[in-house]
Amino acid sequence: MKNVAIIMGGYSSEYKISLSSGNVVYQNLEASNYNIYKIHILKDKWVYVSTDNTEYPIDKSDFSVVIEDKKTTFDVVFNAIHGTPGEDGLLQAYFELLGIPQTSCDYYQAALTFNKRDTLSVLKPYGIKTATSHYLNFGDEIKADEILKNIGLPCFVKPNKSGSSFGISKVKTAEEFLPAIEMAYKEDNEIIIESFLDGTEVSVGVISFKGKTKVLPITEIVSENDFFDYEAKYLGKSKEITPARISDGMKQKIESVAKKAYEVLKMKGFSRSEFIIVNGEPYMLEINTVPGLTNESILPQQAREAGISLPELFENAIEEALK
Repeated sequence: MKNVAIIMGGYSSEYKISLSSGNVVYQNLEASNYNIYKIHILKDKWVYVSTDNTEYPIDKSDFSVVIEDKKTTFDVVFNAIHGTPGEDGLLQAYFELLGIPQTSCDYYQAALTFNKRDTLSVLKPYGIKTATSHYLNFGDEIKADEILKNIGLPCFVKPNKSGSSFGISKVKTAEEFLPAIEMAYKEDNEIIIESFLDGTEVSVGVISFKGKTKVLPITEIVSENDFFDYEAKYLGKSKEITPARISDGMKQKIESVAKKAYEVLKMKGFSRSEFIIVNGEPYMLEINTVPGLTNESILPQQAREAGISLPELFENAIEEALK
């Protein structure tokens, strides 16, 4: 039987969500098919956590663990880490160097898509529409009047490389602009300022399933808050409607853009792209390559709607990685 390491945790504000995702994967994988190990990768420790919660340190030189004097190595890694180092390419590169297959995309794709600015720049030439945006690096001079004249109000100020809507603000007045920039810089040293797109927000999962690129049913997001922020995502302050209430024509348009982005970027494993539909056109916001995998998360909702159970979804990811 293959030894599967489910990695969870991470070094970012999203580590608690990642632990939930990892536990859902653990509960849904069939123990009769694999030997499953929960691995916590945290800033202060990398450990295997046994069923009785005993922790065994991971040897980073070859990603192995010694359990009761017996060394265990892993055939495949199931990546459930949102944010750094699981979603930004660091662990993908590490596992590639060690020759251990893992379930998410490769390191370059992870690093690229983790950077919202660079992802959108790469996709733009392929006719994929995006919001008007302005980028700042920490220490840049902030010409607030000039930026707002170009972007308009309201607008969004976001950290360029963070997830779960940490550090994002919707700015409605010029007075709120500089405090929003300050808040975003707490999460990241690069920020992205985007024009407000007033339309229907949708999220679409694209995965490698049984050797083919599969677009999952689209989810419409109706946030009670000003936008789909942390509370809306995790504290029930939003309605997620799958399948989305959009026309067949719009559905086909979004599916084709999401699939094109997945294939242009040479993605693998799971992905979830966010779009806002304005005047009949989908505008891409971002792509997540390690989307949430808890029971409430969007991608599992979409898989269920497509008739794919969680055990099937997770086992497929492992089998695709082992190919």
